[in-house]
Amino acid sequence: MANRIEELLEVLRVPSGKKINLKKDYDPDFTGKWVKKEEAKETLTEGIQILAEMQDKLWAQDQYALLIILQALDAAGKDSTIKHVMSGVNPQGVDVHSFKVPSGEELDHDYLWRNFKALPARGRIGIFNRSYYEEVLAVRVHPEFLAGQKLPPSLKDKNIWNRRFEEINNFEKYLVDNGIIVVKLFLYVSKDTQKERFLERALEPEKNWKFSAADMKERAFWDDYMAAYEDMFNHTSTEWAPWYIVPADHKWFTRLAVAAVLYNTMKSLNLAYPTVSEEQKQALLVAKKELEHEDSGLKDKAVIKAEAKTAADPKTLAASSKVTKEEVMKNSTKGKKNK
Repeated sequence: MANRIEELLEVLRVPSGKKINLKKDYDPDFTGKWVKKEEAKETLTEGIQILAEMQDKLWAQDQYALLIILQALDAAGKDSTIKHVMSGVNPQGVDVHSFKVPSGEELDHDYLWRNFKALPARGRIGIFNRSYYEEVLAVRVHPEFLAGQKLPPSLKDKNIWNRRFEEINNFEKYLVDNGIIVVKLFLYVSKDTQKERFLERALEPEKNWKFSAADMKERAFWDDYMAAYEDMFNHTSTEWAPWYIVPADHKWFTRLAVAAVLYNTMKSLNLAYPTVSEEQKQALLVAKKELEHEDSGLKDKAVIKAEAKTAADPKTLAASSKVTKEEVMKNSTKGKKNK
């Protein structure tokens, strides 16, 4: 299984320092040879259980945080992927943030400000449904958005995108160097599949609420978005925070692939429950003794606690064993004299 996961990740991962061609090098219809649709549900169920166990260790260890960034065009399945892949984790340890059009307050700050505020604490998983990468995607495709960002005119030059790529890379390096592991996933849906899903939203009453006229308007900029994504991958897939391009035409494969990326990432952290110190072990033994005698009413609580401490202390236990042996010998000698 480990070999199959690594083979899959090699296909999905955007190599650092190598220029990729999104259309030629990646296929949104790809499902690979590792697992068939019939097996996928069972495999995903097992993977979800493993992720839940890893999350528990992540929380207990309290050293790392996991930041999952999900980017995609509309109808690629971001929401359903979050729902299915994260279905087994403890919701108390997960924060999901959806970043939409910046508010007036957010526009009065730098473009990373609102994302920085939402970073996960140690032991937690944070999910960004869209992220600061919109600043080199949507803002690039729609230059009018840049006009509303109140930047000094001299900064709105032709080098702004390269500067932002560099700023984002430095930001993510800072996060990783401080124990916040960044996992970046692009759900790659084809234009034909997006059309099918838009039609479902328009025709099926239970999906009407998902339909948005704004999504249709964005579809007209498909080629511009593909060019912006490709340039983004070529500049921001780094050794410390690589991009994974996940085929999204088949939801069953998308969810399985995302689970594989998360599993491999968390496995690499060598997560483990904290080691219990000798002092803590003794406290546990004391608590165990107290609980065992809690309702007996036979002994005073202070006596129970003293006995438990004695039992937990190896030196005291050894000394106690020695005294007991000497007393047995003494009593045995007295018995002989009486006879």
